[in-house]
Amino acid sequence: MKFSEMPYTRPEGEEIKTNIKNLTEQLQNAGSYEEAHAVFLAYDREYRRTDTPISLAYIRNSIDTRDKFYEAEKDYWDAVLPEIEEYEQAWNEALLSSPFRKDFEAEYGPLLFVKTEMSKKTFSPEIIEDMQKENELSSEYGDLLASAQIPFEDGTYTLSQLGPFQEDPEDERRLKAWQVKGQWFKEQQEKLDDIYDQLVKLRDAMARKLGYDGYTQLGYYRMQRNCYDKEDVAKFRAAVQKYLVPLADSVMREQAKRIGKSYPLSYADEALSFRSGNPRPVGSAQDILNQGQKFYDALSPETSEFFRAMREEELMDVLATEGKQGGGYCSTLYQYERPFIFANFNGTQGDVEVVTHEAGHAFAYWMNRKRVPFSYADPSLEACEVHSMSMEFFGWQNAEGFFGPDARKFKYSHLAGALTFIPYGTMVDHFQHIIYEKPEMTPSERHAEWKRLMGIYQPWLMLDGEIPFYSEGERWQAQSHIYESPFYYIDYCLAQTVALEFWALIQKDPKDAWERYMAYTKQGGSRTFVELLKNAGLETPFDEACLKTVCEAAKKWLDEFDMTGIE
Repeated sequence: MKFSEMPYTRPEGEEIKTNIKNLTEQLQNAGSYEEAHAVFLAYDREYRRTDTPISLAYIRNSIDTRDKFYEAEKDYWDAVLPEIEEYEQAWNEALLSSPFRKDFEAEYGPLLFVKTEMSKKTFSPEIIEDMQKENELSSEYGDLLASAQIPFEDGTYTLSQLGPFQEDPEDERRLKAWQVKGQWFKEQQEKLDDIYDQLVKLRDAMARKLGYDGYTQLGYYRMQRNCYDKEDVAKFRAAVQKYLVPLADSVMREQAKRIGKSYPLSYADEALSFRSGNPRPVGSAQDILNQGQKFYDALSPETSEFFRAMREEELMDVLATEGKQGGGYCSTLYQYERPFIFANFNGTQGDVEVVTHEAGHAFAYWMNRKRVPFSYADPSLEACEVHSMSMEFFGWQNAEGFFGPDARKFKYSHLAGALTFIPYGTMVDHFQHIIYEKPEMTPSERHAEWKRLMGIYQPWLMLDGEIPFYSEGERWQAQSHIYESPFYYIDYCLAQTVALEFWALIQKDPKDAWERYMAYTKQGGSRTFVELLKNAGLETPFDEACLKTVCEAAKKWLDEFDMTGIE
């Protein structure tokens, strides 16, 4: 069935609550493991049945935020889902206290109950109204960014559509694009400050109602961090400062020389990797998707079948259009056993990275789409990001097809970009830890803190320059994860470190690298992040030696890369 043909019929919240309540009572009254297991499978089917139309509503709303029907459906689910969670938690409690728990563990492994215990720690009926308000505020932020209509030259553009101008090799034009985008954010700053201030205080209050001394621990539980804690993350941040920041800084100093700019760089100049322009994909959006099919056909029989189905069944919406939410994501339609990719192609290198990054997520679900329970289809989020960020590096195998004469530019800038991204992403995490430790901070104090952290993690960027918003230590307000998914961003950094492991393996033996990738992916969400890595023969990024080793390998490759003919 094609995505456009998938029917949307709202399953009423009261019906969902009643069904979960009945299944919970059946589980509590089960007289044998066979009976309990049958109820467990029925709950799994019920979740897939009801979650699918909810996902459809959110996807279709993000494709066109101006669609009043799906806007109303999204608002309905924003309000109802926190209420439903009370019933889901009652189910969790019944599962945890089941006399057949050992039987369930024998069949599904202990992680099922680790996840359930952690989920239990994130909820109380006392915070339902707070959760509804949190959804409302997150939607307000997303809708605000989606509403952007920015005049530039002879046209008007969304934030995503302005992207190509922000990479234009012509200095004045590129700077102007950054200035008009920064000015738009500056004009929205009062709203952005207010939304975030409400979110921080709301989340802190929710955590305290649950018995925590602040939001951080609740945030970690919400993120299903089941094999590491904030101390481990702090050690990773320290290793990033020790090994990666100096390397990233040297990469950016070389870039400044290449494009003939002084160091430190402005945001506009940081965006230009080569004087002749950044690598651009060849052809139209359809051409990129065709090359994606060629890449996945050559990679493996499994990826070939997967990507063909994604195209034939319209499971990708990738063009940047008016009214569309920014960014990209991969969602899941459990009832159809299909993933869905949302993106905003704008003619830049990022378009190809969508075909590999979001498709990496989608392929991982594809390989595990029949897993029971549904929670074992996907691992925790840092483990999910390994699927996507590593697939980007496997995409080098079709660099010529995607980029034509810019293939060498792409490889260099992709690796360099991975190295400079990790300090930025780690800074996002560090910033959030500080914010939630001090929820009473004023908006101006938050901006000052971001500006201070930039000096630690991004010393190559010039502040107090001529670009509104960005050069004033306020760029964090354009990072949607900070508003919508607190503490998510470090997952990208941990995953990028593992992806660099895969990159190094690919340079030595692509076949072995792919076998390890499949060994990692086929485990789905049945193991913790650290266990997934170990079972695939990979190092954990929490080991300082891991980051040190990948930095050394990447530096050697960049130092030896032949730049002949690249301007």
